[in-house]
Amino acid sequence: MLTVYDVLRRPVETEKSRYQQTKLHQYVFAVHPRATKTQVKEAVETLFDVEVIKVNVVVVPPKMGRRGRTRRIVQRKPEYKKAIVTIRADQTIDLFEGVK
Repeated sequence: MLTVYDVLRRPVETEKSRYQQTKLHQYVFAVHPRATKTQVKEAVETLFDVEVIKVNVVVVPPKMGRRGRTRRIVQRKPEYKKAIVTIRADQTIDLFEGVK
């Protein structure tokens, strides 16, 4: 059984996730591979004291690359699971806001 501290691994910071934060009120987290939507919702509500409206979960495939003279295929980045969490429009998560 995963605890709320085991479910969320780290926030995902990209240009797309920044846009989602400002316009769509969505926050992106890398989560444990066995985490479910309900576990992610409970973890975000408990840790950040916000109301979660919706949770989408995506398994990001590994990034492959070619190396060496024979151009063999190797794995550059491993597969991971991420969750896109939509919260109420009047709430924010301070972890993403930076220094205030």
